[in-house]
Amino acid sequence: MNQYARNYGYAPAKADMAVDAGLRAFMVGVFNKMALGLAVSGGLAWVAGNVAPVTQLIFGTPLFFVVAFAPLVLLLGAGFVMKNPSPAGTGLLYWSIVALMGLSLGSVFLVYTDVSVVRTFFITAAAFGALALWGYTTKKDLTGFGSFLIMGLFGLIIASLVNMFFKSDMMSFIISVVGVLVFSGLVAFDTQRLKYTYYELGGDQRGMAVATNYGALSLYINFINLFQMLLSLLGDRE
Repeated sequence: MNQYARNYGYAPAKADMAVDAGLRAFMVGVFNKMALGLAVSGGLAWVAGNVAPVTQLIFGTPLFFVVAFAPLVLLLGAGFVMKNPSPAGTGLLYWSIVALMGLSLGSVFLVYTDVSVVRTFFITAAAFGALALWGYTTKKDLTGFGSFLIMGLFGLIIASLVNMFFKSDMMSFIISVVGVLVFSGLVAFDTQRLKYTYYELGGDQRGMAVATNYGALSLYINFINLFQMLLSLLGDRE
């Protein structure tokens, strides 16, 4: 997500926001890739959480730590390695993170009931759709709002790391509530940023292919985090 911002930045708010066929095609491409990524992750999560040999391999061995932390390592590494990102390279990054996060999400089937997982997924999808639509249609420039959200995101990360040691139920609840607010805002912010990016690229097909991958990755991560925060609040434990 940060690499995406560094490579493309934010287009001026005065960019022509008229809806045209090119913009629609670009946005549809981003959301289709994100939706396909969610489908792949969902399938892998179900396998990891319900097929005994796979569950034992991932959650009963040190492989779990590889699966859990590899997406973060890939994101950070991409920021240093991909100085001139290509469609193929960013596509590989996207699908690698989708696969790894899907496997790690198998844990939700071990902790929560299947019914609550499915219910929370559809709640997340409905909220995501409404927020993305607002980010796409609003005339308000959300750039300054995005800076505040990024600060909130770093605060969430720090609080989550601290709570790994204190294991406070109250702090977990607060983190989940704040997380829902932060990732809800990021959905709208990143959706609008994609519109600005489209106009900034000015028809550069290679640039738009890269932006599609980074945009799908940003929205995918927002969706997964929003889902996990809502699940911690609404999910019924086994």
